[in-house]
Amino acid sequence: MKSIQKLSEFIENWLIKYIKKYKMDGFVIGVSGGIDSAVTSTICARTGYPTLCLEMGIHQNISQVSRAKKHIQWLEENYKNVSHHNLSLTKLFDEFCFTLPNGIDNGKEKLALANSRARLRMTTLYYFSTINNYLVAGTGNKVEDFGIGFYTKYGDGGVDISPIADLMKSEVFVLAKYLNVIEDIQRSDPTDGLWDDDRTDEDQIGASYEEIEFVMKTIEMKSKETLTSRQEEVLKLYKNLNNQNKHKMNPVPVCKVPKYLKNSIQF
Repeated sequence: MKSIQKLSEFIENWLIKYIKKYKMDGFVIGVSGGIDSAVTSTICARTGYPTLCLEMGIHQNISQVSRAKKHIQWLEENYKNVSHHNLSLTKLFDEFCFTLPNGIDNGKEKLALANSRARLRMTTLYYFSTINNYLVAGTGNKVEDFGIGFYTKYGDGGVDISPIADLMKSEVFVLAKYLNVIEDIQRSDPTDGLWDDDRTDEDQIGASYEEIEFVMKTIEMKSKETLTSRQEEVLKLYKNLNNQNKHKMNPVPVCKVPKYLKNSIQF
């Protein structure tokens, strides 16, 4: 228990140092009803700085909305520095879809629209960030942010700080238990909530977080342990996703122009 307490305090202190350094006034976080946003918002609340939670449903599954609202209520009952807005972005999303040209069907339209939901939420977070001088706190974990790139570029990946991005999903669950995050969230299957159906993260990825963590640790430790056929399958999946999504995880490439070309420019 002491080690997990120290972990929580370490992240809290890291947030406090960062917000003081850049002279910001608080945090704004999108609360989805999932474990990552629950843990992130709770840790932000524990800093004592104003913490604004946004529930931003877009054709959202009612169970996800319910969990998000229950979590926000629990936060406000336990932390006086927490406030919230319940914002339905469904009408905004539908209007966006209406403005798009018809007849586009190359197999990627549904994915593009799912990513658009995340980007509308990012835009909303930065609206409140700007008017309040708050930092947008990211909710991605290590598996998603640096393992398989399971997030939307300039969507849920568009943030100012990432408090839990060095934690594996299993570590996030342990932290959630220590922080007393509501049981409904701790028991729910992880989902990004970007689709009209009930698909989970595991459905989309093709492997569980536990399986992906295992192969990530195997690679990090340079283990020579013999893998099962399933572990080999997940390892291949992981490497494919990691390579495919490098463009999200690496800094935006900058074209470095040689000095001799710059010097040759006539003004």
